[in-house]
Amino acid sequence: MATTRQKTAARRNIKKAVKVSATRRRQGAVPKRGKHPLSSHAEGEIPSTRFAFPKERKEPLTDARHVRNAIARFNQVEGVTKTEKDAAWRRIRTAAKKYGIEISHKPS
Repeated sequence: MATTRQKTAARRNIKKAVKVSATRRRQGAVPKRGKHPLSSHAEGEIPSTRFAFPKERKEPLTDARHVRNAIARFNQVEGVTKTEKDAAWRRIRTAAKKYGIEISHKPS
């Protein structure tokens, strides 16, 4: 069981964290996240233009890790037309160039 002193310290720390997060948000900075930079809430705040498949909001292209993941999973995306796939591949190539990722060929 936690002591009264521990509970008070925990409440104080939570208040500080909320205050810092709110301040960062007001300043336009992204709130610090834990291990995974895109929580479901953060993903909802990304504009559709930052996705390989904007209508479906599939495959975010927000950083190098996500771009590599989009390349690796490109063939696994279902429910899109060939035209949408071609447009998505152009967006992935553009993002790869932006983050310095080399692409040898388009996955079949």
